[in-house]
Amino acid sequence: MYQMDARVRYSEVNEENRIRLDAVLDYFQDCCTFHSEDVGGGVSYLSARNQAWLLASWQIVFLAYPKLGERLRISTIPYQFKGVFGLRNVLMENEAGDVLAYANSHWIFVDTVSGRPIRIPQDIIAQYPLDDPYPMEYAPRKVRMPDQMEPRREIPVQPFFIDTNHHVNNGKYVLLGEEFLPKGFLVRELRVEYRKAAVLGDIFHPYAKEEDGKVSVALSDGEGNPYVAMEFLRGENDAIR
Repeated sequence: MYQMDARVRYSEVNEENRIRLDAVLDYFQDCCTFHSEDVGGGVSYLSARNQAWLLASWQIVFLAYPKLGERLRISTIPYQFKGVFGLRNVLMENEAGDVLAYANSHWIFVDTVSGRPIRIPQDIIAQYPLDDPYPMEYAPRKVRMPDQMEPRREIPVQPFFIDTNHHVNNGKYVLLGEEFLPKGFLVRELRVEYRKAAVLGDIFHPYAKEEDGKVSVALSDGEGNPYVAMEFLRGENDAIR
């Protein structure tokens, strides 16, 4: 297990003084990234080998949304390597050790020259001792979009969306997807499947649909093929701290 400490910043809270959904994703992604950096397999190391880890999916369950100033501990647990995939859990806890959110994630190992997935090399696997997976109800990696989704206004990819892989950052997709949630919609669980990378110059064609306590959002290309598929499940206000 790898851990990092954090504190909820003013720049990370919403109008209710609680951490935003996209800020939780940033913490989770940062924890995974720092883990790789600290074991010697970080961004620069992999870049020199024309390799990279790309996020394929998130499943995040929220038990509480901490407030401004609360101290947090973020932990990540790699638990399986399978072909081109690395699987890891991520947890967010408060000072008392209460779990506030937990996640499962699939990361895909790619050759950055060809853009294609490759089998994870043994020297990379050796950097990450495995632990038992976190006890949670695991959803499939793939997120199915419903029929008859409603088209929404196009969104051009902006320069500030782009990260070191020259793709739209994982959290920015979710930040855009949140715009299609009804006011007061409290997210209990989020599932995200990243299907293809968007780059500067691309235009998102969003589609959304609300049904049965969930909102499905696809950010697609001009042919209707999703860059990312997201599913936001509603929680009850009195069931989430």
